[in-house]
Amino acid sequence: MDTKELLKKVRKIEIKTRRLSNHIFGGEYHSTFKGRGMTFSEVRQYQYGDDIRAIDWNVTARYNEPYVKVFEEERELTMMLVVDISGSEFFGTSNQFKKDTITEIAATLAFSAIQNNDKVGLILFSDQVELYIPPKKGKSHVLRIIRELIEFQPKSRQTNISEALKFLSNIMKKKAIVFMLSDFMDDGYERTLKIVGNKHDVTGIRVYDKHDEEIPNLGMVSMLDAETGKTHLVNTGSKSVRTHYKANAIRLVDYFENAFTKSGAGTINTRVDESYVRKLLGYFKRKG
Repeated sequence: MDTKELLKKVRKIEIKTRRLSNHIFGGEYHSTFKGRGMTFSEVRQYQYGDDIRAIDWNVTARYNEPYVKVFEEERELTMMLVVDISGSEFFGTSNQFKKDTITEIAATLAFSAIQNNDKVGLILFSDQVELYIPPKKGKSHVLRIIRELIEFQPKSRQTNISEALKFLSNIMKKKAIVFMLSDFMDDGYERTLKIVGNKHDVTGIRVYDKHDEEIPNLGMVSMLDAETGKTHLVNTGSKSVRTHYKANAIRLVDYFENAFTKSGAGTINTRVDESYVRKLLGYFKRKG
């Protein structure tokens, strides 16, 4: 992709997603995540009307009169976007690839964060971490993130969610808001996710195509496995082939839902031909 075309694409995504984040998600994001990060500031004598849950019992016992802990809101939060760029993201039977939807959602979230003066960072992964952009503030930083989401070419086409989570765990020492965007066609990551979920505020956003879950009856079809690059001849007319395909897809969706729920993390499922705006808004309202 030449520079002119890339800039045009970045601009198009910026206009669409910035409008969304300004009018819709800015307030929702703020009310959902602000106030979560509270740091201890000082203790002072109890005053009428103070929350009794804030009483510091050690100091109270020492001075024989009630003292309360005073907390102040951490003004600055950090958002990490952890984005799957493996081969299966370049699949789509509707008007756009899963990758396109993921890019739009990530850009919308990034603009919502900088609107609240928060930092945003990016991890692009396949079966390895392909790119890490440390968290920073500002519009030019978000535009760089969008550029990478559009044009970055992964070295590998395969997926390893656990590897991405391990990297995140090692790199992020302070609590962050983490959005992981993928089709989650992988398993074996529950243990790592639990470790990450204990420290960070995690949400898994599963972006999928309707044919990820069901294969139509088209007879003998030559199919390319996007993650291995190999072509296979598949008899889609066979009921057992279609049943096996569907059962495997359902197994991975169940694994995703269970792993995230058990780790105290949130989940959003959005199909490429659905409105992700409605899904994100509903999620923020429930979570806030």
